[in-house]
Amino acid sequence: MPDVELVLRSTRVITPEGTRAASVAVAGGTVTAVLPHDAPVPGGARLEDLGDDVLLPGLVDTHVHVNDPGRTEWEGFWTATRAAAAGGITTLIDMPLNSLPPTTTVDHLRVKRKTAADKAHIDVGFWGGALPGNVADLRPLHEAGVFGFKAFLSPSGVDEFPHLDERRLARALREITSFDGLLIVHAEDPGQLAGAPQRGGPRYADFLASRPRRAEDTAIARLLEQARRFDARVHVLHLSSADALPLLAEAKADGVRVTVETCPHYLTLTAEEVPDGASAFKCCPPIREAANQDQLWQALADGTIDCVVTDHSPSTADLKTDDFATAWGGISGLQLSLPAVWTEARRRGHTLEDVVRWTATRTARLAGLEARKGAIAPGHDADFAVLAPDETFTVDPAALQHRNRVTAYAGRTLHGVVRSTWLRGERVMADGEFTAPKGRLLTRP
Repeated sequence: MPDVELVLRSTRVITPEGTRAASVAVAGGTVTAVLPHDAPVPGGARLEDLGDDVLLPGLVDTHVHVNDPGRTEWEGFWTATRAAAAGGITTLIDMPLNSLPPTTTVDHLRVKRKTAADKAHIDVGFWGGALPGNVADLRPLHEAGVFGFKAFLSPSGVDEFPHLDERRLARALREITSFDGLLIVHAEDPGQLAGAPQRGGPRYADFLASRPRRAEDTAIARLLEQARRFDARVHVLHLSSADALPLLAEAKADGVRVTVETCPHYLTLTAEEVPDGASAFKCCPPIREAANQDQLWQALADGTIDCVVTDHSPSTADLKTDDFATAWGGISGLQLSLPAVWTEARRRGHTLEDVVRWTATRTARLAGLEARKGAIAPGHDADFAVLAPDETFTVDPAALQHRNRVTAYAGRTLHGVVRSTWLRGERVMADGEFTAPKGRLLTRP
């Protein structure tokens, strides 16, 4: 193989066929072969011997709020993509809010792409938004390369991104299905939320009561009904209510084209442990009880839930007040996603292969990137994370790359230290040090 430029060797390489000792050959930014561990290194190629550290495919995070431009003080492409690289993530798909402008027209998409172009340490793609008034913009956005369209079924929290009622949801789905696009949905029902007690204040129990499971369950039932009606491709975002799992399992068994994600905070944090006033833990839908969490893990194991993504949704520290009713709802998780999920997964008897399936393989498939991302296999981009899975560290907010170092994981001890992150065969992060930005802007294949 005279064209091979780089060989990464490890006793533990996670491939689609399983974990094995191997040497991974790279040329032109692409994996060309997965060879036996002791295979000769081609002449002229550089060898990186990783020892017993695990070589896994770079993670693909399909749910990230970068907020740039417009709310760049909350987060930006430079800081978000550095945080992602520090956590072994090599591809992210940016949500159409909370930036200004939101990604709801082709012109707005151009603004986003121009803003990100020279700041991306990893590869970046973009979701479009489906709003009450932009049905005519959906096909042009699709043709411009967005990966799909996000909609809210309840108020989003920002005025420039209003939610869809049932009639407008149907209009958007009809249009998106006409070109076989994907609608990804924040599923909480506004009527159920309005009918829940709204006490405000510092008590987490009061906030949890204000976002009941039935709000998710009702909205998901509505979404599934419309998906059946139009034979639409839909994706349920950040599932936290385990009560919706039977509905989703039944829909999948019936052939409804629905996929489901959950997030590290729902899998690793519980309502019982959230201190009063600690709005670093606030997100919508909320972190629920330990018994609910157990059911989410079971649904990951049986395939009812397809994947795990961060829903990285940061803000400035001043917006995280001790009043859960008024504090910004969002958890910053890019840098800590892999170790957080791995810590709990190993405790529950899952493997790193499972974690890769949930955070790389299936997320790449959701975005339509499975031919290039999410696996260590010939023809795929040479995107890797190198992980010391048995090493631990204690989360220090000061060590985070996020623009605002507010984290619900502060002080927690996690398993899994990301040694380095590689993008198309180039090391972009090693031991907390970063190269200049090398990421590309992606469009839907």
